[in-house]
Amino acid sequence: MENLERDEPLTPAGRLFVSPVMSQIINCVIAVENPIDIEAVRAEISNSIMVKHPRFCSLLVKDSCGREHWRRTVVDVDSHLIIRHNTLSDDPLVSDEVAVNEYLADLSVSSPLGTDKPLWEIHLLMAYNSAVFRVHHALGDGISLMSLLLTCCRRADDPATRPTIGGIGAGSSPMLKQRWNFWTLLKVVWYTLVYVLEFIMRGLWLKDRSTALSGGAGVELWPRMLATAKFQLDDMKTVKRAVADATINDVLFGVVSCGLSRYLDIRSTKALREGLRFTGVAMVNLRPQPGLQDVSELMSSDSETRWGNKFGMLLFPVHYHRGGSNPLEFVKRAKTMIDKKKLSLEGPCSYKIGDFVMSFFGAKVASILNYRIVCNTTFTISNVIGPREEITIVKNPVKYIRVNSTSLPHAITLHMVSYAGRADMQILVAKDIIPDPEVLAKCFEDALIEMKVAAEVASRS
Repeated sequence: MENLERDEPLTPAGRLFVSPVMSQIINCVIAVENPIDIEAVRAEISNSIMVKHPRFCSLLVKDSCGREHWRRTVVDVDSHLIIRHNTLSDDPLVSDEVAVNEYLADLSVSSPLGTDKPLWEIHLLMAYNSAVFRVHHALGDGISLMSLLLTCCRRADDPATRPTIGGIGAGSSPMLKQRWNFWTLLKVVWYTLVYVLEFIMRGLWLKDRSTALSGGAGVELWPRMLATAKFQLDDMKTVKRAVADATINDVLFGVVSCGLSRYLDIRSTKALREGLRFTGVAMVNLRPQPGLQDVSELMSSDSETRWGNKFGMLLFPVHYHRGGSNPLEFVKRAKTMIDKKKLSLEGPCSYKIGDFVMSFFGAKVASILNYRIVCNTTFTISNVIGPREEITIVKNPVKYIRVNSTSLPHAITLHMVSYAGRADMQILVAKDIIPDPEVLAKCFEDALIEMKVAAEVASRS
């Protein structure tokens, strides 16, 4: 009884992420320039805010009724460090990035975190100067975890200063900033009704048409491959300026739509209908302040920008279009769609619906409905804004930061993180459905390049 009084129940979102069918682990890989100093890493972790954070020093336990709780414990840092000195591939021609991606792809399938210790661990890949930070999604969302990670980092140009983490991000769910009137209010009500109704229907029966990109029930257990699409933020900004009032997220969804269309042109064995829809699932930050957060603010019980999983689910339709059209049209169509989404309350409503189902029907029903939403759509996408400047961790310059997660019933999962003027998108695929993720990555990269060229031509005309 004494332990139970100290135990803290999981939030509804936390209970969803520990359920068997929706269990999710976030894998964040950080590559550094120089060899990793194991003792320095151990000391940094031991002195970091992470081991003082309630979620990172608690065990996941169940009471006699089967309900999950957090129970505080003493963190043994060594038990969370997994050190691999050997190479990951016997082929000397395999590059470091490909070898690390193969390792992450293996971790994404059936590699749970043990409940005998807090639900996180760090893999040090010594031969590749890389560290893989594995955190269970029940501990927090991408905004929370990236904000926490950056407390262990310093700016490369000013080692005494932490990276910029305030007010730099996208992915929040504020309404479009505009003059409110009766017509605007009417559109808010209409779009909210339409999108919430579709959200409910997706959890029940509405399903995307089958294509060469489609997954389905059980696909989360299939072997995975992982490739990286690399973008320059300056290129995305060039495209953004070519479309009035566009955002980086508009450009991202335009690139995804164009890239997937290109890939379907390559892979499909039969002609596809122009405008064929396939749906992506995206998470939207519901905190009042967009972007990365101050960790002390997140951990404050009085804060509105609290720690945890504070996001809603959005359904983003993209459409197939044959090659030959102006690539900027993909961005314009994406902007039109996203503007409508921003004007709706789909994100907050999906959060409330999930909270209601979890509270009144339990984790099993909620996880089944979420699983069905994933099965009835085509891909998952997320976009987390990382530090704007180059950073170091334990005084070691960081080359890149990349993120992916445990596999889902989707055949494609896309996770993009920006860092110091670049943006890397991890493309996790079921290899029996999409055997050539490098081709898909090239389709995305080529799409942005063509959009940039079209934008530069448009600016000169």
